[in-house]
Amino acid sequence: MLKLNFSGFNLECGTDEAGRGCLAGPVTAAAVILKPDFKNSILNDSKQISEKKRDILRPVIENEALCFGFSHIYPDVIDEINILNASILAMHNSIKTLKNTPEFIIVDGNKFKPFKEIPHETIIKGDGKFLSIAAASVLAKTYRDEYMNKIHKEFPMYNWKKNKGYPTKEHREAIKEFGVTKYHRKSFRLLPEQLKLEL
Repeated sequence: MLKLNFSGFNLECGTDEAGRGCLAGPVTAAAVILKPDFKNSILNDSKQISEKKRDILRPVIENEALCFGFSHIYPDVIDEINILNASILAMHNSIKTLKNTPEFIIVDGNKFKPFKEIPHETIIKGDGKFLSIAAASVLAKTYRDEYMNKIHKEFPMYNWKKNKGYPTKEHREAIKEFGVTKYHRKSFRLLPEQLKLEL
């Protein structure tokens, strides 16, 4: 059973990202402040629930949360500042868009940089422990998937609507055959035999 609150503050924000290990597309983060009486029996870490359930949960979270925000950080920035810094930047940008200023921030994982003067706590596997982080993980995943479905139409040969840019065998084979696009992260090891790829 996921817990509602870690810090005791009413305006506690949960934040999480999606797409960190992908070869293409943005890293996407979301931030959510839930109401003190929020309840949901199916909400969990987005990786533990089906795409259908995530799509059902997104409007529920958006309608019932006190506030939420999300942010994409695109491959050119990922390549410039690295994926860890890009993930944290996406979280910061998501928190900036919240209409309420959080009193405390809980973060999925073990790395974060202070946001303004707001206290925070990193929680390993936090998306399976706290509802606000789980809600952020669902929003981050669904907004990123939506973006990948959109760019799939531009480059259908990579089948991003299915692999969402992760390094599947199919995606790597397409990179080998067709090369890279403006949506690929050039700083990532796109193929095991990187030297054979013309960037």
